[in-house]
Amino acid sequence: MLSILIPTYNYNIVKLVKDLHQQALEQYIDFEIIVMEDGSSIFLDENKEIEKLEYCKYIVLDKNIGRSAIRNKLSDKAKFEHLLFMDCDAEVCSVHFVEKYIAFCNEECIVIGGTAYNPNDHNPNFSLRLKYGRKREARNAFERTKNNFSTFNFLISKSIFNRVRFCESIRGYGHEDMLFGHQIQQLGYEFIQIDNPLIHKGLDDNFSFIKKTEEGTRNLFLIYKSGDFPFLTQESKLLKIYIQIEKLRLGSLFAFLFTISKGTFHYLLNSKSPSLLLFDLYKLLYLCKISKK
Repeated sequence: MLSILIPTYNYNIVKLVKDLHQQALEQYIDFEIIVMEDGSSIFLDENKEIEKLEYCKYIVLDKNIGRSAIRNKLSDKAKFEHLLFMDCDAEVCSVHFVEKYIAFCNEECIVIGGTAYNPNDHNPNFSLRLKYGRKREARNAFERTKNNFSTFNFLISKSIFNRVRFCESIRGYGHEDMLFGHQIQQLGYEFIQIDNPLIHKGLDDNFSFIKKTEEGTRNLFLIYKSGDFPFLTQESKLLKIYIQIEKLRLGSLFAFLFTISKGTFHYLLNSKSPSLLLFDLYKLLYLCKISKK
């Protein structure tokens, strides 16, 4: 019936697994939960407690193989036809979470459950990540675009997954979900959007989130320059604008603007109420900067 698959890295996932385990038991279905550590160095002793739960497997990889490869490996280990993937830094916020997905387990499907954020979290150290998440990610099923794909919390038939799989040539942080979603669309499948979110708990502080954004932007540029994924110029708004800037021969100017204003950007993006438009501009200027190296 259902394989619940959780890649994890340096995160305590005992509560998440226990909540999912209890819900699956209450549904009287055939299920398994597989947790795979991607070269983690902490929380290994704590997470080992998962092995004591019936129908649960805990696998530790000595080396980090990356976000794409570990999802593929989890799929290979799964024995059931429907795969429920989620990130490790998630929290169940509904007693009907597993039940809602079971309703789709009698057919081939791709179902996106969504992402939520704790409404009571107002820590200024996480203001940028919280605002970005609440404005750009925490949308209900109606608000999400028809083919808006996210790897944070989704169900997929194994038969579909095996026709696509995550691209393991992509190393580094970011955009493997965009490529995976595009491949699914190319095969003619549509995503079913439902309101069945998990709360995103493992937030980055403002400085770390900016660094991760830089890494993701750099990864996007390298993928684009490889020439292997020409569709990116149509699906990434950031790349579309960058290409227009290059056509106007303004790339060097934008790169210079990044150099002289980086400190000011960091100051403003670390405020209690950072501007997402300013954050978008930061990514664009950064992309222009790294394209000149």
